[in-house]
Amino acid sequence: MKQLDVLFIHPNAAYRIYQDLSQHYSAIEPPIWAGMLASHCRIKNFSVDILDCEALHLNDDQAAHRILAANPRLICFVVYGQQPSASSQNMEGATILAAVLKDRAPQIKLLFVGGHVAALPREVLERHSAIDFVCQNEGVYTISNLLKTNLKDHLDKVLGLGYRQDGGVVLNPPSPIVAKDDLPIEMPGIAWDLLPLKRYRTALWHSYPNNSDRQPFAALYTSLGCPMKCSFCMINIINRQENEYSDGSAVFRYWDPQYIIKEFDFFASQGITNIKIADELFVLNANHFVKLCELIIQRGYKFNIWCYSRVDTVKDQYLETLKKAGVNWLALGIESGNARVRKDVTKGRFDDVDIRAVVGKIREHGINVIGNYIFGLPEDDMTSMQMTLDLAMELNTEEANFYSAMAYPGSPLHGIAKKERWKLPSVYAGFSQHSYYTQPLPTKFLEPQQVLSFRDEAWMKYHTNPKFLELIKQKFGQAAVDETIKSTRIKLKRKILEGAPITP
Repeated sequence: MKQLDVLFIHPNAAYRIYQDLSQHYSAIEPPIWAGMLASHCRIKNFSVDILDCEALHLNDDQAAHRILAANPRLICFVVYGQQPSASSQNMEGATILAAVLKDRAPQIKLLFVGGHVAALPREVLERHSAIDFVCQNEGVYTISNLLKTNLKDHLDKVLGLGYRQDGGVVLNPPSPIVAKDDLPIEMPGIAWDLLPLKRYRTALWHSYPNNSDRQPFAALYTSLGCPMKCSFCMINIINRQENEYSDGSAVFRYWDPQYIIKEFDFFASQGITNIKIADELFVLNANHFVKLCELIIQRGYKFNIWCYSRVDTVKDQYLETLKKAGVNWLALGIESGNARVRKDVTKGRFDDVDIRAVVGKIREHGINVIGNYIFGLPEDDMTSMQMTLDLAMELNTEEANFYSAMAYPGSPLHGIAKKERWKLPSVYAGFSQHSYYTQPLPTKFLEPQQVLSFRDEAWMKYHTNPKFLELIKQKFGQAAVDETIKSTRIKLKRKILEGAPITP
């Protein structure tokens, strides 16, 4: 029997990242990039498989046993997560499992791909002796070209590859990313047949319009990248060619709606109605998202879709079409309630937009809003953070996510943090918003402890607010209220708030 060419691994670091929230409240999302890379390698005639350690709830010993039993030529850790910034926090589980594998079978070859790796390829190789290869961007062509070799010779010919040689690290010239017109050829969808579809569950709030049924659930990209250049974001680092940070790689590519609708046809055939469109900005290019929505409407599908938009890309004329297509949730990057703070990190793109009016229009069309807010941006002080919380409480959207500002590797903010010598996470879990080891940034006026404490208290205040609980009771029923209250009883432990240094 021919040896398996490549086994793609989605690691399991759920508890290290989410603490007790991982047992019931955090989502379990399909590893989209692993599925897309598997499809690419298949069309290049390589044999592939995927092991989703998180969905299968495998510990490191169980995962190692399965991986070594599969005996692939190459083991590829696909280190992404539920949002682009999650790549860094998921390095926690990936590097631990890689070390276990290398200890048990030193001869195996391990490759890492993902946002964190793309941002810091040299550092990853220097820090982790178990890792043999890294991809310097999205890795599509690098992986298939590496598989054409014997994994030993002619490595210098594989564009985008990083590896060790003669005691040092070699970073080959960059590989091109997949061009927009080539997406359906080189990345023809997700290898759903290799994934445990019944294991995935959506976020609690996403399920509310769907009778609170969290399963089945699927997620996909209909586009890649983002044309914006927000300083706190690292999404575009996987597009990198010669650039060190994501704002120099702002590339937006999308699959033609007539092609991507095939994925939605598959979801409908499987009875999957909970769907997350994971694009950083789905509501951006009307020629893309409106046409896709129209195709969904024409087919009569009844989906419960969650997708993302910026405040300044939501237009009234699009909302009816979005709703008819099943978009029940729009996640808005509101970021800050203070225009000065917001303008500093978003290049001033929507400092003049009436956020209240936009949220009102969305809700008039029956679409629920998730407000995304960030505390601890560089210009934040206690007054501006309170303004952000006050805005969130006033808008009282159907869900709100509160983040503390992080210097994710690959973001311009990470470069600023290194230049200013701000304290960065010493462990990968420190990049998680929910981890015990969370290490947010300081601001010009506040210490990290102040930011994190404010964020945690703000989350609790919002989700126990009688006005908010009454809203979700009216819209989704008492069960939604009960589950929300249960979630507030899970207290996240924070080492930085215990007065101890953040170490493993």
